Parts: sequence; C-alpha cells; structure tokens
Amino acid sequence: MKIAVVGVKQLPPRQGGIEQACAEMYPRMAQQGHSVDLFARSSSTQLKWFQKSHFHGVKVVSLPSFEKRGIDALTTAAFGATAASNRYDIVHFHAVGPALFSCIPRVVSPDTKIVVTCHGLDWQRAKWGRFARIWLQSGERMAVRCAHEIIVVSEALRDYFWQAHRRQTHYIPNAPAAYQASAGFDFGKTHGLIPQKYVVFLGRLVPEKCPDLLIQAFQRLRPQGWKMALIGGTSDTSGYTQSLKALAAGDPNIVLTGQLHGTQLAEIMRGAGLFVLPSYLEGMPLAMLEAMIEGIPVLASDIDPHQQLLDHHRGLLFETGSIDDCVRQMDWAIHHPAALKDMANRAQKHAQLHHSWDHITTETLKIYSRPISVPNVVTSPEQVVQP
Repeated sequence: MKIAVVGVKQLPPRQGGIEQACAEMYPRMAQQGHSVDLFARSSSTQLKWFQKSHFHGVKVVSLPSFEKRGIDALTTAAFGATAASNRYDIVHFHAVGPALFSCIPRVVSPDTKIVVTCHGLDWQRAKWGRFARIWLQSGERMAVRCAHEIIVVSEALRDYFWQAHRRQTHYIPNAPAAYQASAGFDFGKTHGLIPQKYVVFLGRLVPEKCPDLLIQAFQRLRPQGWKMALIGGTSDTSGYTQSLKALAAGDPNIVLTGQLHGTQLAEIMRGAGLFVLPSYLEGMPLAMLEAMIEGIPVLASDIDPHQQLLDHHRGLLFETGSIDDCVRQMDWAIHHPAALKDMANRAQKHAQLHHSWDHITTETLKIYSRPISVPNVVTSPEQVVQP
C-alpha cells in the first residue's frame, strides 16, 4: 500500500505522543514493504520547504509552515492534505485539527481511504484560544463526516464519539517507546538526585498536564530526603513554563531538567521512586505507559484514561485537580514502598501484555485493508445500535 501521513510535526520525534507513535508504527509498515510518505512541518524539521529526509524507511517531506502558534499546524495540514490527494491508497490524519482538511482527499480522490486517529480532544486544551477551539471542533466534525475509519486511543474516546456523534470507532491503544540502555547515575547526580528518592514528572509543560499542581503538592508535603524532577519542554506555552520556573524558584528539592532524550531520559526515569501524572486531559498517556513498562510505580489523577490503565491495583489515583488528595496519596506512596512495588509489577505485566507496537501496527494495517464503505454515522434514533 501507498500511505500518506498528515498532521505530524516531524520525524525523528522530539516530544509529543503523536510523533512517538508514528516513529514506532510507520517504520514497521515500511519494513513490511509498504510505502510511507509523512508530511511534516518545516518549522519543526528545520529543513527547507519540500526538502525530503528519511527515517527508518519512511520518507519525510517538509511542507511550508510558519513559526506562529496554531498557524503552522493549520497551514501544514492544508498543504499535506492537498499533497496527499493523489497517488495514495491511504491518507491517515493524526489528531482532529488536521482532520479539518480530510475533505480534500475525500473529494479529489474518491478511491483513497481516509483514516483519522483521535489522540485526544485537543479543543479542550487550555493553551488554545477561541479561534483555535473552533478550528479543532470543526476538525472533529469533519473527521466524523469524511473519514472512512476513525481510530481512538482510549475507551473514553470511543465512548465520547459514540455519545457525541453516534459514530463507531476502532479502539487501538498506543504503546510505550523503549528507553535506551543506561548505566550508572552520573547525569542524575549532577542534578542532586538519589536513586529511588525522587518523584518524576514526564510530559509537555502545558496547563492540562498540571505540573503546577504537582509542584504545589510536593512543596506542601516536603517528604524528608526526597526531591522532584520535572522532565519536559514547552509546547506553545512559554508563559506557562515561566510560571512553573517561578513557582519552583529557590526550592533546592525541585529540578526542572528541560527536555531529555536517549540515555539521560532513561537514567532519570529508571531512577525514580514514583512517577506522577496529574493531568486533567489525556488521550492515552504514553509517558505513563513508559513508566509502567519500566516497573516504575505510578500515581495519577483519576481521569478516565488513567483509571483504564491503573485499574485492578496497578497504581494509585487521586482526585483530579485536588492538591490535598495528591498530597495524601503521594505521602502514602512514599511510606508504603512494598505495596507500591506490587502495584508496579502488576502494571508492568499489563503494559507488556496489552500495549505492543507490533500488535498496534498489525491492527492498523487491518483497518487500512478493510473495503471502503460509507462512514458509520447514525442519523436517526431507529439506527442506534450500541457497539
């Protein structure tokens, strides 16, 4: 098959779950003999317009974009949808924003199958203004109308599309990226960290992931002998990142490492005594899955995607948005290492069994291979049959 991918910033990935997912899935497809062209943003690849590069068998085409929040995503998605309108068997849009332009290949090339993956309800993210939210919600509606198949990465998203649009979707959860081998703890020592004696946060520094709540909870608890490391970079949220730095300023027990990769990321993650993700909005949190696959104990807010992963005593949950409950659960975790280890072992086995990139690639290719049919959208009460 000839596959076009639209809505991705760049490969190789730097940060973000969508890029990590594409970096795992599409090289596997290329190894199986499929042709994959991924249309990326020149503002992210730092290459000239229309310049091509390659990533493990995937052709990456840098399309025109502009380094202005939201505008670069909008323009690149439009260019990508147009470029993908000819010569492809599959056009796969990642995220609901780029899916606004799924109508272009649908109209221009009726024999091309349109697939959209919803990684999360992006219009709910705090960083976006009114115009961006309208664009993202319009993209969601366009995906429902134009995509032959919609993939979602969590059961909560599957329920959402059914309740909001009466649209059946395919649930294919993401899987964690594999960390590089690491030896020693030299990089951690440079930040004053002691193995198993620090809390770690990994993710984009954006309001919906609530690292500010975690900082405040940790400062209120002040566990003796423990520190906290926040790993992540800004994502069109430089003002918010500055507020985090101000919140942690002068606190020797809080370390903001910035964005990490390779052995440095592996070292800091593997040395953590507790991984905490306080988000109020997630699709399928890859950072949490990475922690689970490494056997790192997890504490997270009780939103639906987190409950799905941590059910059956695979981790701890606290009330979303509650600093007080985060403090209580973090304190319990720090003082019950044996119970926490049992949870981490169960979580690791669950992640290994249910979140495999080989399986995800196979399931996605099955969807690509399905005959093209009219999107399954319910238009009257008589058509409602709960999936």
